[in-house]
Amino acid sequence: MPTYFKYFCSMPKKELFLLDAYALIFRAYYALGNNFLYNSKDLNVTAIMGFTRTMHNLIEKESPTHMAVVFDHKSQTFRSKDFEYYKANRDETPEDIKISEPIIREIIKAYNIPILEVEGFEADDVIGTLAKQKSKEGYDVYMVTPDKDFAQLVDENIFIWKPGRKGNTHEILGIKEVLEQWDISRPDQVIDVLAMWGDAVDNIPGIPGIGKKTAPKLLKEFDTIEGLLANTEKLKGKQKENVENNRQQALDSKHLATIITDVPISCEDKDLHIDPMNKEKLAELFTELEFRTLGQQILGSSFSVNTDISSNRGKKEDNSGQMSLFGSNAAFGETADIVADQAGKNIENTNHKYLLVDSEDDILNLIAELEKVKEFTFDTETTGLNDLNTELVGISFAIEEGKAWYVPIPENQDKAHQRTQLFKNVFENTAIGKAGQNLKFDINVLSLYGIQVKGQLFDTMVAHYVLEPDKRHNLNYLSETFLGYTPVPIEELIGKKGKNQLSFREIDVQKAKEYAGEDADITFQLQQKLQPIIQEDEANTTVFKQIEMPLVPVLARMEQSGVKLNREFLEDFSQELTEEIKATQEWIYNEAGTEFNLDSPKQLGEILFDHLKIPYKGKKTKTGQYSTNEATLTRLDDDHEIIQKVLDYRQIAKLKSTYVDALPELINPRTGRLHTTFQQAVAATGRLSSINPNLQNIPIRTERGRRVRKAFVPRDENHSLLAVDYSQIELRLVAHLSGDEMMIDAFNNGLDIHTLTASKVFDVAESEVTREMRSNAKTVNFGIIYGVSAFGLSQQTDLSRTESKEIIDSYFATYPQLKKYMDGNIDFARKHGYVETIMGRKRYLPDINSNNRTVRGHAERNAINAPVQGSAADLVKMAMIAVDDELQKQQLQSVMTLQVHDELVFDVLNSELEQVKEIVCDKMEQAMPGLSVKMVAEPGVGQNWLEAH
Repeated sequence: MPTYFKYFCSMPKKELFLLDAYALIFRAYYALGNNFLYNSKDLNVTAIMGFTRTMHNLIEKESPTHMAVVFDHKSQTFRSKDFEYYKANRDETPEDIKISEPIIREIIKAYNIPILEVEGFEADDVIGTLAKQKSKEGYDVYMVTPDKDFAQLVDENIFIWKPGRKGNTHEILGIKEVLEQWDISRPDQVIDVLAMWGDAVDNIPGIPGIGKKTAPKLLKEFDTIEGLLANTEKLKGKQKENVENNRQQALDSKHLATIITDVPISCEDKDLHIDPMNKEKLAELFTELEFRTLGQQILGSSFSVNTDISSNRGKKEDNSGQMSLFGSNAAFGETADIVADQAGKNIENTNHKYLLVDSEDDILNLIAELEKVKEFTFDTETTGLNDLNTELVGISFAIEEGKAWYVPIPENQDKAHQRTQLFKNVFENTAIGKAGQNLKFDINVLSLYGIQVKGQLFDTMVAHYVLEPDKRHNLNYLSETFLGYTPVPIEELIGKKGKNQLSFREIDVQKAKEYAGEDADITFQLQQKLQPIIQEDEANTTVFKQIEMPLVPVLARMEQSGVKLNREFLEDFSQELTEEIKATQEWIYNEAGTEFNLDSPKQLGEILFDHLKIPYKGKKTKTGQYSTNEATLTRLDDDHEIIQKVLDYRQIAKLKSTYVDALPELINPRTGRLHTTFQQAVAATGRLSSINPNLQNIPIRTERGRRVRKAFVPRDENHSLLAVDYSQIELRLVAHLSGDEMMIDAFNNGLDIHTLTASKVFDVAESEVTREMRSNAKTVNFGIIYGVSAFGLSQQTDLSRTESKEIIDSYFATYPQLKKYMDGNIDFARKHGYVETIMGRKRYLPDINSNNRTVRGHAERNAINAPVQGSAADLVKMAMIAVDDELQKQQLQSVMTLQVHDELVFDVLNSELEQVKEIVCDKMEQAMPGLSVKMVAEPGVGQNWLEAH
């Protein structure tokens, strides 16, 4: 029934609202994805806040007199007793929800709202029973839930009140809406639809092959699932076979999908009546939870939280009484509730002044304004997302909140260059700072027009990456999180992806002005929010100002330089791989005795495990298929030689499609070179990644994979490629971090650390260390920093689990400081909620104190490894900055082009080769001062990357 209908009734009807507790709690918990909200006590308040807000908004909108919140009872339900598989696939309830539930119950009680639950039954059944009872007593009943299953209960006086999402209003679903959404003729047919298609969440099996489209069609003909089962002779082919073979399963599914309406519960009107809220109790709870703004919204402006949140941003007291930035998911200084309280602002309801600047006089006036300020924010609008193969459509600027300028750039490229050149001096003025979101993109775009962006830079994306590395960093997320403001989606202007999507060039200039001005304005406001947060913490300031921001122009120059590819080599290699793929396929078909689709996991599984009878050792997929992923097949490698051939086929096919055939397609038509995009704000450890192509994933463990590097060549015959790689960077950093004297001395004296480790662990002289011993020692050396266990080591070597444990014990006896360092890192993380690198980069570990052993173990391994990986990432970045600075300073023609793992690649003018080699090795080895272990950079030169590496 539409909401407005109630107001036209001559006699007001009694109304009852029944809230599905767990459905609303889970909905609130996952509303922000994995971007959970924490208060300063490190309590995840996401579910508590979301549920409270939903409940309060309902009360505000509907002013109900009768209401109840219904919980599932903790006892086993009749469904689980009858069918063990019911809900068996469900993940365990997240620990944060378990912790939140008692608090949510306290809040409900403080609102004086009845709480209902019945032993042996789910909340659905209790709600269904009360809905039917009370609708007969003259109530309009509203079932407050996002759960689709409740549609089966809807009738003339029973409705679903579905909470809105992302600022949208709630929905009320009556008979008309249910019939339209489900394409059925009666609401009770919802049960039959669910019984046919099943429910993966609740593990209701359904009938194979019948989905959301087929089920309503069958009901139109047979009315119910029983009618379908009584008329299977009217079905054909596989559908008939599936229905007849799963007759009992279908009936069981209907039983499981049916919400019971005769639960032994009876509530008088007075039992469901809600009294005024207990404001004193709510104030106590909101103060404890730090719901400052939500508390003011509900209890009045006089409510306050007795903590100085503004000066104690995202911090918590550790056990020593010292303050420490936690912030794994804290909303930095706003406490979690402010994020949600401010939601709803957008361009339509927020005062702003975005000006179109399209005449030369206006442009000159704008430039004069920009030249007066110490810093401005800017953003570019382009015809495409390839920043080195696009055209500039417009530039927006902001220097104060709520105001921006938009300068359209002509489509004619001669005129476009003329207009952009007017801004050249202000962009290249080193005395004026520049701020932006993902500045590297804008820097690259402007480079196409002969403009270099200079001066102190501030990138809001990078700033947030330093503060909260595990989160998203796009403009929409940052705006909604820190400003409570939802920007205009680009799809509103250009449409969704596809052949009909417009270019930004085709957008009306007034709409473009609003959109682009908003981007610059929001970015300006985000800088005002993020900059002081960065400055509150000395380590964050160091990472941001000394590593991440100086790296932005370095990466931009590398991307602009690009690298040359040998197309002819790739074409020949592709043909060679095609022949290998064909030969491998034929071998597999001969061995299997039949041809099949090798790329179909289902067909492959049937051939391997049904046809060839290879013993299956894995778990089947949710759809009942054999798993044929790499991990499963690798475990079966010794059982049949066809397994290795299948793995070979996949490896060759992937190499061909992902790199050999794909690389030439990525060559920029403007430059004839390959320009990868380095991603600075993705890996939580601080490491760089890259896309188009992903350089980090170019396979190097096989001879075929390594040959891909042969395609990367110098720009001409006067240049060579120089590749410089750190030697054992992580092990050297482990030695420094742990302070283990034996490891430090070994590295500083040029000893082979793996041979030394083997000698100590296996108790033999170094001269007696065998190749196998050294290999096992090497595995331990690298595995230890990833928290390898005896089981893990046994999986990676030929050692038994007992032997592996003995080796690990011996290893720690050899390097006692290392064990102390690892334990100390875990203790530090438990106390502070994070670990940090040598330079102070933080990695937050919210699960370090989890009661779930598996989850906690993963966090503990990160506590050991993150400082090492992160310190290596910092070292590489600092080296890149130092090398680039020296190349610029000496005005050399040689350029840095690639960064992969711990390796830097340069396109070097042959006459500068020795000079550049010396600069690079020196700067890489001296990049991070104060290390107790000597860093070693190893150079290689060649006419392709493989040769140089």
